[in-house]
Amino acid sequence: MPSIRLLSPRLANQIAAGEVVERPASVVKELVENALDAGACRVDIEVEQGGVKLIRVRDDGSGIDENDLPLALSRHATSKIASLDDLEAVASLGFRGEALASISSVSRLALTSRTVSQEAASRVEVEGREMDARVSPAAHPVGTTVEVRDLFFNTPARRKFLRTEKTEFNHVEECVRRQALSRFDAGFTLRHNQRVVQSLRPAESALDRERRIGALCGQQFIDNTVVIDAEATGLRLWGWVALPTFSRSQSDLQYFFVNGRVIRDRLVAHAVRQAYRDVLYNNRHPAFVLYLEVDPATVDVNVHPTKHEVRFRDGRLVHDFIFRTLHKALADVRPDDHFRGAVAQSFGREANTPAGVPAGTASQPWQGPAPASDQSGPSAYAAPGTPSQPRQDWRASDQMAFYQSLNSGGGLAGDAQPSSPAPTGPLPTPPADSGDEPPLGYAIAQLHGIYILAQGRAGMIVVDMHAAHERITYERMKRALAEQDLKSQPLLVPLSLAVSQKEAGLTESHGEELQKLGLQIERIGPETLAVRQVPALLRGADTEQLVRDVLADLIEHGQSDRVEAVTHELLGTMACHGSVRANRQLTIPEMNSLLRDMEATERSGQCNHGRPTWTLVTLSELDKLFLRGR
Repeated sequence: MPSIRLLSPRLANQIAAGEVVERPASVVKELVENALDAGACRVDIEVEQGGVKLIRVRDDGSGIDENDLPLALSRHATSKIASLDDLEAVASLGFRGEALASISSVSRLALTSRTVSQEAASRVEVEGREMDARVSPAAHPVGTTVEVRDLFFNTPARRKFLRTEKTEFNHVEECVRRQALSRFDAGFTLRHNQRVVQSLRPAESALDRERRIGALCGQQFIDNTVVIDAEATGLRLWGWVALPTFSRSQSDLQYFFVNGRVIRDRLVAHAVRQAYRDVLYNNRHPAFVLYLEVDPATVDVNVHPTKHEVRFRDGRLVHDFIFRTLHKALADVRPDDHFRGAVAQSFGREANTPAGVPAGTASQPWQGPAPASDQSGPSAYAAPGTPSQPRQDWRASDQMAFYQSLNSGGGLAGDAQPSSPAPTGPLPTPPADSGDEPPLGYAIAQLHGIYILAQGRAGMIVVDMHAAHERITYERMKRALAEQDLKSQPLLVPLSLAVSQKEAGLTESHGEELQKLGLQIERIGPETLAVRQVPALLRGADTEQLVRDVLADLIEHGQSDRVEAVTHELLGTMACHGSVRANRQLTIPEMNSLLRDMEATERSGQCNHGRPTWTLVTLSELDKLFLRGR
């Protein structure tokens, strides 16, 4: 076996570069983070040939003293931490002291800098061959410019793994986008091959912040978001979460920042996914830009060389806080919140509320009567009649009869059923434009026994009555179940399960939590469990698979919502079977009552399966169809 010897500085840096410098975007990330840590208010990034030929990052930060320039390119040299206490409460983006040394080992690097106290700037140059730093005078304003040329020129094997120029630049652009989203107080400019791609001024006001979000994530995103800002137990979560109707086929519009650092974390992803669980269709993904502020001492950022992963001291507290905040924000979404995006897409920005106004305030929200405390039936709202026609009130007894008729007989939506007689007599006319018009307007007709057509100020609203009633029924069932708690049912013959010792130990340490889920599990051997009780609602489910899934969740996340998920799935099925069916003719008051219930129901924009329950066809869109005004 060869004798042990110390690696040369060049080889050690190149090994470190294998972890830190994956592609040009990695270089841009490290250099921009250094600029922001130096207090820069302006960061200019210029790249050529996707960053392979040239990467130049200039900032107006505090700069580097002339005597520190050679040391700045040395490995494990940093001004950001000095002790273990500093490492355990890192507040800066960088702290390892490896980036510049690693970059200079695989490129031709030149760093020019000047501090406020210096009369002239200094320049240090180094190439990846001998790593000898050469310092010389230079002209430069206060701040720093780093030039990286010919990336991987001395490691051709690494260079072969690079993709096309367009692909590499896309990664660079995504990196700059993340940094621009993380720091609204700094301006950013990105140029590629002498062409300006992004030019962002500092965004201090709420209006400027939303403009930056719109420029980086698309105006359609900002038009379909809900603004959140919540604090609890030393945590603060704020930002923008997209409405469920703005879901995407992939998770390409998800940005999460912890103390200004962009991260990808399984715990965070699970909390977000759980919050969106019953409002997303199939395998769609939510979109969000969220910022979590925590005490730096409660989060460990020294987990991975790229610093994209973190570890929370109390992961469960963070998970629950994120889930509760997003869950409440989505539950509070009402039709008014959906109108902003629909109207903006139809009329353009000039006809909509300016960016910066939170979703739901684009129009004056409807202030109607408070819903009754008894939620067993629909709200007693009916469309007002014309001045010459008395208002058609709908008594509580009529409401109950209506819902009983909906929940009895007939088939599911889409099934052919004998239709009830159509309503006779004059139909109530929606009132003229008034400030108290409800968000979903007033019903004017029913289409094919499936859709409700309503008239509102913005245009025509089309409602899938089965999907809407399904969500209303589902939410009432969930609320009733939450008030009664989960009831357990003993098994006549306890189910014996063979598990690992770790899983068996979890049943003892999480016994109370399992009991709250309606599960009574006893450890009867080192690797054997006995399931004695299960939730009464799930007595027909696959008990063994349910228990194994719960244990798997406890291992990965420290908690499990599996029982709740399965229970809600069952309630969703029951709600689907108990909702109004196709070809059921409703009267105008009945349709209006359904609309009012939708406005008062959580998550009423989607059915239990994530499909939309209503859509808006604006007057502008109708005018285009009929070429009006041309």
